[in-house]
Parts: sequence; C-alpha cells; structure tokens
Amino acid sequence: MHDDRSLVEARLKRVLDERIRPAVYPESVPLDVAVWHAPGEPVPVAEGLAAEPEPIAVGARWGAPWGTSWFRVTGTVPRAWAGRSVEALLDLGFDENMPGFQCEGLVYRPDGTPVKGLNPRNQWVRIGAPVEGGEEVRLHIEAASNPVILDYHPFLPTQLGDKETAGSDPQYTLTRMDLAVFDETVWQLVIDLEVLGELMAELPEDSQRRYEILRAVDRALDLVDLQDVNGTAGRARAQLTGVLSAPAVPSAHRISAVGHAHIDSAWLWPLRETVRKVARTTSNMTALLEDEPDFVFAMSQAQQWAWIKEHRPEVWARVKKAVADGRFVPAGGMWVESDTNMPGSEAMARQFVHGKRFFLDEFGVENDEAWLPDTFGFAAGLPQIIKAAGSKRLLTQKISWSQTNKFPHHTFQWEGIDGTRIFTHFPPVDTYNCSMKGSEIAHAARNFKDKGVARHSLAPTGWGDGGGGTTREMVAKAARLRDLEGSAQVVWETPEAFFDKAEAEYPEPPVWVGELYLELHRATLTSQAKTKQGNRRSEHLLREAELWAATAAVRAGFPYPYEDLDRIWKTVLLHQFHDILPGSSIAWVHREARATYERVAAELDAIIDGAQRALAGEGATPLVFNAAPHGRCGVPAGGAAAPAVAGGTRLTPRRGGGHVLDNGVLRVEIDERGLVVSAYDIEAERETVAPGRAANLLQLHPDFPNMWDAWDVDEFYRNTVTDLTDADEVTAGEDGASVRVVRSFGDSRVTQVLSLAAGERRLLLDTEVDWHETEKFLKLAFPLDVHAERYASETQFGHFHRPTHTNTSWEAAKFEACNHRFVHVAEPGWGVALVNDSTYGHDVTRAVRTDGDLGTTTTVRVSLLRAPRFPDPETDQGVHRFRHALVPGADIGGAVREGWRINVPERRLTGAGAVAPLVAVDDDAVVVTALKLADDGSGDVVVRFHEAHGGRARATLSAGFEVADAVATDLLERPLADAPAVERDGERIAVRLRPFELVTLRLRRA
Repeated sequence: MHDDRSLVEARLKRVLDERIRPAVYPESVPLDVAVWHAPGEPVPVAEGLAAEPEPIAVGARWGAPWGTSWFRVTGTVPRAWAGRSVEALLDLGFDENMPGFQCEGLVYRPDGTPVKGLNPRNQWVRIGAPVEGGEEVRLHIEAASNPVILDYHPFLPTQLGDKETAGSDPQYTLTRMDLAVFDETVWQLVIDLEVLGELMAELPEDSQRRYEILRAVDRALDLVDLQDVNGTAGRARAQLTGVLSAPAVPSAHRISAVGHAHIDSAWLWPLRETVRKVARTTSNMTALLEDEPDFVFAMSQAQQWAWIKEHRPEVWARVKKAVADGRFVPAGGMWVESDTNMPGSEAMARQFVHGKRFFLDEFGVENDEAWLPDTFGFAAGLPQIIKAAGSKRLLTQKISWSQTNKFPHHTFQWEGIDGTRIFTHFPPVDTYNCSMKGSEIAHAARNFKDKGVARHSLAPTGWGDGGGGTTREMVAKAARLRDLEGSAQVVWETPEAFFDKAEAEYPEPPVWVGELYLELHRATLTSQAKTKQGNRRSEHLLREAELWAATAAVRAGFPYPYEDLDRIWKTVLLHQFHDILPGSSIAWVHREARATYERVAAELDAIIDGAQRALAGEGATPLVFNAAPHGRCGVPAGGAAAPAVAGGTRLTPRRGGGHVLDNGVLRVEIDERGLVVSAYDIEAERETVAPGRAANLLQLHPDFPNMWDAWDVDEFYRNTVTDLTDADEVTAGEDGASVRVVRSFGDSRVTQVLSLAAGERRLLLDTEVDWHETEKFLKLAFPLDVHAERYASETQFGHFHRPTHTNTSWEAAKFEACNHRFVHVAEPGWGVALVNDSTYGHDVTRAVRTDGDLGTTTTVRVSLLRAPRFPDPETDQGVHRFRHALVPGADIGGAVREGWRINVPERRLTGAGAVAPLVAVDDDAVVVTALKLADDGSGDVVVRFHEAHGGRARATLSAGFEVADAVATDLLERPLADAPAVERDGERIAVRLRPFELVTLRLRRA
C-alpha cells in the first residue's frame, strides 16, 4: 500500500465517482411521463391533479420562465424486485451545483397528499422498502420552472427577473424518470468513505490518525470488486468499522447540528414562489423526521409558517404534528428574518410582536432567541428590543462575510445603546448551509475564537432557498461524526439546547458594545429607493392610523380597525425582509412592492381620515392634526388645534448672483449655481457651511463594485467624483420663501426647491430626480463648519455615535452607514442636524480646512440613488422625490424633533374645535412611538415610549381618560413580572427613564 495520501485520495475519488455511487441504484426501469403546463400563475393543487396531461419524453425541453408544469409519472414495480428497496428517481433537469436556484418540484399522491420535495440534491421518492413486486406507481409533480438568475457569471444583467420580460423559452431538459432498486449497503459505504476521506484531508500530514484512516480506506477499496460492487460492499464496510468506531478525544470541539433551510422570503424569485418553496422544504423535512429519529429541524419566519397554514393545509397538518413531537422547532420569534438596520423603532418591535405571537397562538411555543443568520448587519438598538420581546439570545452568521476586519468572538454578550446585553453566537462553521462535509466541521473547530473557555458551537445544516433542507446524507454523516476520533463531535440539538449549553459553559463571555456592522453589502442602504420610501411612509402611516383610531375610539366611539391594522402591519413587516427592503431582489419583487405600498398607503389614509373626521366633528373651524410626538406651531403632540399665525420670510437678490432667504432665525445664501454657500444661525452668530465650500452639492460617482451589484459599494468609488454645479435654472419661488433649482446631467434631470418657512430653524430641500443613469452613485453633500470627532445617527429607540475619523481599520471600513430620520454633528454648545423623509445610506468625513485656518470640515453626504444592473437591470430608473432639511443650531433634541416632523407632516381638516391628546408627555426627551388599543381587544390603551436624547429623564404622562390601572408590559403587552410598580396619581403617571430606555405601559380604562 502506498503511504502517499494523494494517491489514495485520487483512487478513492475515482472509485466512488465511477463505480460505487452508480451502484447505489444497480437496476432501473423507465417510468411513463405526461405533462400539463398550467397557463399563467400557479393553480390550486386539485386543479393541477385533475388536469389532462400529454405525453413527454426524457430529453424534452420544458418550462417557460416562472411557469408551472404538472408531471404525471406512472409505472409498475418489476416482480423480480420483490423484497428489495425501490425508489423513483425524478430528475427535472437539475444542476447539482446550484441547489435552491433553479427548478424545483413537490411530489403528490393521486389523492393530493404531499410526499416530498424534489431538489437538485434530493431527487428520490421512496416507493417501498421492501416492495412485494407488481405495485402500481402513480405520482404527480408540481414542477416550477424558476429560471436561473444567479448563474456561474452571476452579475450579468438579465430580463429573467420579471415574468413580464422573461419570455417563454423552455428553461430545462427532463433528464431522468425511473424506478430503481436502492442498495442500502452501497449507499452506507458511500457515506463511510466520504466521511473518512473528508476527515483524512483535514488531518495533519504526519498524524497517526491520518495514517490509520489512509490504510483502512486503501484496504476497503481493495475489497471492492469493481465488477460486483453490490456483492462486495458489505465486506468493504466491515473493513472500515475500526476507524469509524474510534472515539473522539475528550477535548474535541462540540457542534450542535440544527436541521435548517434558510429560505429568503423573496430574492431571486417573487413572494408567491416562496410560498411553494416553503411547502416543498417542509414536506421534505417532515418526511425526514419520520425516517430519522435523532434529527431535529428548526424553521424561523412566522410569515412562512403562516403561508403553509393558509396555502398548504395538507402540509400544515404534518408540520403541526412534528412540532407537537418537539422535533420541528419554531425558531427566532420574528415575522420574517428582516433587515435590522433600516426598519424603524416600532416596526422592529412589531417584527417580534407578530412573530412571537404567531408561535404562541399556534403552538404554545415561546422562543428565547432571535434567529437572523443572513441579515446584513445589526443596529445598536436591537438588544433591548429582543429583551423587551421576552427573548435573550441572538444567532447570526453573516458577520463572517466582513471584508476588512475579522470579528474577534464567536460567543459573546452584545450590548446595545441602553446597556441591554444579549447572549450572541456566530457559528464558526461560517455558513448557514452546512452539509456536514469534513472540511466544514474541521473549519468550525479550527475557526472557533473562544477556545480554552468554551467549546460548543452551532451548525445550521441543510440546503436553503428551495434546495430542500437537510438531506438523508447529511444525517448519515452526522451519525458517524457523533463521536469520531480526529473530528469535532456532532449531535442534533434544538437551538434552545445549544444556547443552554453555551451559556452554562461560558458564564462571563466578552462584551461587544454598539452596532454589529457588516463590512459588506453597504449599498443595500440605497438600492431601490422607492421600496425604501414605501417602507418609511408605511411605518409612519401605521403610527398615525393607530394613534388617531385609538383616540377616536376612546373619544368618539370610532370602531378600532383591529383586523385591518394587524393585516397591514404584517404586510409591511414582510417587505422588511432582508432582500426586499435592502433592494437586492429581482425586478418582479420590487414592482410588486411598489404596488403594495400604494395600496397600504390608501388603506391607512382612509383609516386616518375616518378617525380624524370622527374627532373633528361637524364645523368650519380650521384644524391642524399633529401626529408627531412633539408639539409644533401651537398644536400639541397627538392632538389638533387651530393653526398658529407665523411671521414672514424675506427673499432678496444675492450680491454676485443667486438669492438670500432670511426669516430672522436663519439667513441662507444660495448662489447662482443653486448651491448653499451660507446658512447663518442669527442667534448663535454661527456659520453652518464650511469656508470656501458649498452645501446642497450633488455629486456623481461611478459605481461598479467587484461583486454583488445591488448589494455592494466599494470604497474605491470615491476615487472619481463629478460635482454637479452647472444649473439650468435658479429662480425665486412665487411664494417669496423658496428658490427653485434645475440641473441636467447625463440622461437625468434634477429639480430642487429650497424653502425657508417663517420662524423655522430649518432649510427644507425638496429634490426630484428623473434618473436615467447606469452604474452611477448620486450623493448630496453638506460640508459643515463643525469640528467633530464623532457624529450621531438615529437608530431604533435612540441614536448611536460613530467616529468621523479613520484611526483604525474598523472605522475606515464604515465608509457607508445607516441612519433613520437624522444625522447630527456637533461641537459643545452648537450643532447641525440633517434630517430626511426616506433615505438611509450616508457617509460622514472630516478634512483639514482649505482656507488655511485651523480646524476641520465635517462633511455629511446623503446617498440618494444608485443604478446597479443586477439582479434588476432597471434599478431605480425613473422619477424619485426626496425631502431633507438642514437644521443649523440643533442640539440632539432638535434633531429628534425635526426628524419626526419631516416624516409626519401635519394634516388639515375643518371641524368643531380642538382635539386634546389621548396621552400627553411633558418632556420632549420622552418620545412616544406607539399609542394604540391593546391587541387583545380589551379596549386597554397601550403607550410605548423611550428616552430619546441619551440621558436620564423624569417626565409625567397624562391620560386624557379615566385610568383604572397602569401596568408595565413587554412588547406583547403582557405584564412584566420584575417591573417596578407604576407611580400613578389618577390620570398622571410618573416616568423615570435611563438613557434610551424603552417602556411599554398598558392603561386600563375605568
């Protein structure tokens, strides 16, 4: 025998590929196949089963893009196969290198009972083990001809991403439709040899264990008769018993394998196709659970569970039974695996409210963990939201994708902006599609950062995105790796069991403070602007609808729209999925999202209008309704009053060209180029714009990242920039308080209106872009005369500071970051806010002043638009409207207030008179994010609020109704066992908050 490992490995590979694997199915006979191509969208199962198919032969092309074909396969088991195991092999034309990104199928019996999914690496259906011979076989396959979008050259523009442009050319070739004998012994030999070969490849060259495996494998191959593999596989397996039974060393790393199938709720397929992907995968997994007693499967995203319940009741019945048995585990407790950077405070909270409530209502199960393996970074406000929802743990894997800095821990405590800590784990296997390869298991053990103090990690195991989940081969490999010398130990466990062990062995893990920033996919903060605008607008409309509906329900008997609000919230939460809101899905997804947001807005506007009219009553008094959490222009927060009379704004010509806007608070100079060259705070006697610089500067960059077009922007984009300073038009507005600026560049056109309202400390910038560029990045720059080493950007339930410098690679990597409604830059005593109504991406840089004076310029740039060509070749083409405001002299409270104001515009009606707030707060630092009726229909009023300035707050909440009781609750509106008693004096409730603390109160009406 040769000691050279490469020779044995080469021998093993050839014998496995050419002799042993083919012998798993030593005999086969063809099945008869017929097909019916459904017209248009997918049809109900009963209709597909009843359709009359036409004959089709193996080798024929089938499947227009996004089509559905119903195959009927029939045949008879040969009587000569009696006593043997028989399976149907159904290959729709799969490419085994791409599980989850191509055609798929779900197999049904004639009565409509689902059997299992068909996927590239899961093409078999068990007929009998053993068979009697002579059985009639009749199966139906609901086959989806989803086109391959992510091909081997994944970033080429394609029209396949929308059924309206994809054409009708057949996508696949029917490859195999057979009945075949399944040789269990040969299949087990394949697994034995794969496990040992993969382990051998990971062991040190000179290790004793490596040589033991080498010799055993070589001897086993000697015992295989290549002309009679089926007759000699048993003796080859016996030769391997010794090396497969050697136990792992006591110090071996321990891996909790969790069956998993990460299914993007939309990505390179539309939402409707995800419904079917989930049905196929869960059919597979419930079948595998029946066959494999040690296997455990976990699935997140309550929305996907709800889809099964609604659309596939026959699959739902199997899932419910498996959950009851404790082996099909609801995970994560969120409605979807959402993006966590861009969703607003209340939306992030509702992800947990609706997710956890679904699992509680359906199964009585409450999850302790947030399960977000693929989300593109994590906002610093998330830990306290997780805790407020009644959870305490987080799992993610995506941070391992960071390009610049390697995260220093795999198990740690993550501390958020309010001091809340969440026990967090990053699986060192570095994939959420683990397949139990020896290289993956070895990598997890080597890569684990917390050696010496911990030795447990988790491995999400299975093919995702329609790849079918965990396979029987993965389960078989895990069985061999349970206790095998030279390998980490693998055991199937639930997420809860893993976390219990991990916490027990590591009671004092290291702490990471602040956001978990992903050094990749930064452009997802900007791509598909209309999807992002739809999300932001929907979030604020939902807040308004709940506020006014609750107020009107208590004050005027208005019927509170529980079911409508529940449904709309779930729709908005679905679209926060981490490939929809980030703009990284195909054109079809975003086309539908735009239409959905329009419907949502119309429904919510109708609820708001109905509630406000009920509150206003009959009359001719002009009223302003203010849904923002701060009073403005004489109108209280959450109330309505007659509009206040303001002063005026002067618009005068500027010496040298341009215009000057002056309202006594700010004096703004707009030059002949339409650029803001001065924004002077009159009271503070401070200039906002850096000397020699100009704000409101549009800048255009080339944008062609190395990979992942819609996802990424690479730092080198900054190397080339075009300042858009040429103006077609700079004219005074007819209202006497605004200036209109028009610019043309490339094939695009920008129209801006810069306005300064009477008495206001903000310069409004309304920007309309008719965008027709390709692979370009449009920024809007504000160079500020502020010396700042850090800046604040809003996140959920507070704000977060980032450095403006690049002292280390960690700071340098954050060259594009996320904010919500505001960015704030300040020196002690004076600052500037830049607020927005719908943009998230931005960058902040500092540079030495160019006028020779001491100090630095801090430049804030808003990311407006991109133009990637994959996966949507028409990304962002068309007309977009943005609103921003520059607020000189703003402290952090001003930034919070103005951020709300620009996102929640006032509404005007006529009525009988003023409307008092349902709940009022006497401190602007305490921001109410939700005011609603309790979800259980009790009529209790729920108010959620937080400290927004980053300091301590003492405030009083005053209810505009008689309060019988006030109780602090979690996000699901359940009383908190450890909460201090609420200090209440009638309808006045004392509030004491720590920095950024989040509180939910439930007020029972008398």
